[in-house]
Amino acid sequence: MSEQNKALIRRWFEEVWNNGRVEAIDEMFAPDGIGHGLTPEPLRGPDNFKPFFHTFKEAFPDIEVIVEDTIAEGDKVVARCTVRGKHQGHTLGFAATERPVEFTGISITRWRDGQIVEAWNNFDFMTMYQQLGVAPPQMSGDANA
Repeated sequence: MSEQNKALIRRWFEEVWNNGRVEAIDEMFAPDGIGHGLTPEPLRGPDNFKPFFHTFKEAFPDIEVIVEDTIAEGDKVVARCTVRGKHQGHTLGFAATERPVEFTGISITRWRDGQIVEAWNNFDFMTMYQQLGVAPPQMSGDANA
């Protein structure tokens, strides 16, 4: 089961994000699935996930998610990812910057019958916004700086 679920998470990122196959969302995100950490409120089901997908995919039409590592146990899979793309769309609430981004993230997913039933996501969107020039620089750990 663990190896099978590792293959599923790789397929999710390849088909949905890298290939932009919207229909793969319906195939792989359970109707009762919940996605945490991508928006302020959890995304519930494929129809609630798709607006987030479209917004992000339009902002970064060439998005590439590279799954660097996977760890699986039972019905859960952890994927450590690198995300790359060029900001070419206006859907993030500001004009396209035409700047490239590269940031990392971790997704923990729980699978049932080949579908995501719950996902906990932690992607470094602050670094992405900094690379786009729309977020303040990170504060250093040195209070005297």
